[in-house]
Amino acid sequence: MALTLEAKQAMVAEVHAVAREAVSVVAAEYRGLTVSQITGLRAKARQSGVYLRVVKNTLARRAVSGTDFECIANSLKGPLLLAFSTDDPGAAARVVKDFAKDNDKLVPTLVSLGGQLLPGTDIEKVASLPTRDEALSMLLGVFIAPVSKFVRTLAAPHTKLVRTVAAVKDQMAAATA
Repeated sequence: MALTLEAKQAMVAEVHAVAREAVSVVAAEYRGLTVSQITGLRAKARQSGVYLRVVKNTLARRAVSGTDFECIANSLKGPLLLAFSTDDPGAAARVVKDFAKDNDKLVPTLVSLGGQLLPGTDIEKVASLPTRDEALSMLLGVFIAPVSKFVRTLAAPHTKLVRTVAAVKDQMAAATA
């Protein structure tokens, strides 16, 4: 069913609005997937907070113009679906990678992160990026490390003294027995 001009403009405006706010995008070729498989992919994407859309390449080129993802415009070829991550940079890559494990018909063709175009083979690198919570916990660990090391250093002489006194006491008890 052909789209009307108004429907095309609305689709371009919707994808453009998402692309302006997104931090990463994954384009994957979906040729050979059934409707139920794509529906399952959409459900997983929705659960992960990923915007997933099948868009004609000409409309996608117009939608990404003026955004950080303008670099993907010339690489859009074939039947593609676009997965945009708005909060977590690796969310779209994780969704596509996990779905592609079970469905070999879904082939990632390109990844764009921070205005940089990466080949589809780099999806593993982007998918392995930590989530926001993981990154915050790693940052907190970096902040706490010097303080905890300082506390251990301050406590070391006291614990060494206590262990030495305990060892002398045990040695005296063994000598008298």
